Amino acid sequence: MPDIDIPRIEAAVAEILAAIGEDVERPGLATTPQRIAAAYADFFAGVGVDPVPQLQDGAEMATSPDERGELVLLRDIALRSMCEHHLLPFTGVAHVAYVPGDRIIGLGRIPRLVEIVSARPQLQERLGEDVAEALATAIDPVGVLVVIEARHGCVAARGVRYAESTTVTVASRGSLADPVQRAEVMALIGRGAA
Repeated sequence: MPDIDIPRIEAAVAEILAAIGEDVERPGLATTPQRIAAAYADFFAGVGVDPVPQLQDGAEMATSPDERGELVLLRDIALRSMCEHHLLPFTGVAHVAYVPGDRIIGLGRIPRLVEIVSARPQLQERLGEDVAEALATAIDPVGVLVVIEARHGCVAARGVRYAESTTVTVASRGSLADPVQRAEVMALIGRGAA
């Protein structure tokens, strides 16, 4: 768990409210600094947490080739993160696929990986790369593909204000970096969107 300084966040939020001309003592705002500090402790719980040991901690399983299948794909893993440029949320789904090498991991570990890597100031592009790299490091699969589709608060609420736009990013490693193999997995991901 990261070392989050709750009183310091509370003081900073109170200062921001005062800086925009608000009365930090008025009833509607009196507990806002505490609420935001508690939310930030949750939003940023992945800061400083290495996800690789979480993937290797008793969850990896050595398998024989006839037991592991050709592909493991988890679709529609809900995610939420905070854009590091504006500290506004982005939410969406991650699709994570890997071609097993000598080891597989419990399926519940993959959403946990996405959760850890999402719970820090983040860029969507780096988020996919971080998930792919952690999975590749932890179990050395033949290939990895991470596709993330998200809506960004910074795009919807400020600047261009395209509330309905989504951003799709792709990160791949090994055999799934091959365009033909990647296209096959993307087709499987698309079948879940119907």
